[in-house]
Amino acid sequence: MQWKPNTTVATLVEHEGRYLMVEEETEFGLRFNQPAGHLEHGESLFAAAIRETREETGWEVELQHLVGIYMVDKPDSDITWLRFAFAARALRHHPAEKLDTGIVSAHWLTYDEIAACALQHRSPVVMHCLDDYRLGKRFALDVIHHQP
Repeated sequence: MQWKPNTTVATLVEHEGRYLMVEEETEFGLRFNQPAGHLEHGESLFAAAIRETREETGWEVELQHLVGIYMVDKPDSDITWLRFAFAARALRHHPAEKLDTGIVSAHWLTYDEIAACALQHRSPVVMHCLDDYRLGKRFALDVIHHQP
């Protein structure tokens, strides 16, 4: 079998100084993450980010920018994640929708609240993405090309 990275997407959604985060069950217990997940076969990165955000939080979002692309290895394994992080604007909440398996709840947290629980982040890249967003790192979405 040939090695390849696992492609994931994440969204950074800010509203009134708070950021949309998910609390999820993992093999290491409860962890915090941006709404995020795996790219599915035949899906664009944009569609995956919008879908994952809605499935994990009940929020419809509009992507605005690419914040960055992050590559991280899972310790003691041959797993590598390639994360595309997007800035998005919250459009509409659907509170009656059932959240994805493993998602305990969605929260709107301040930067300080997110930083305070850094030991409970799903990955170190959670804070890296947020810090890049806060530094104003924004790339036009048209830097990503999807071929049908």
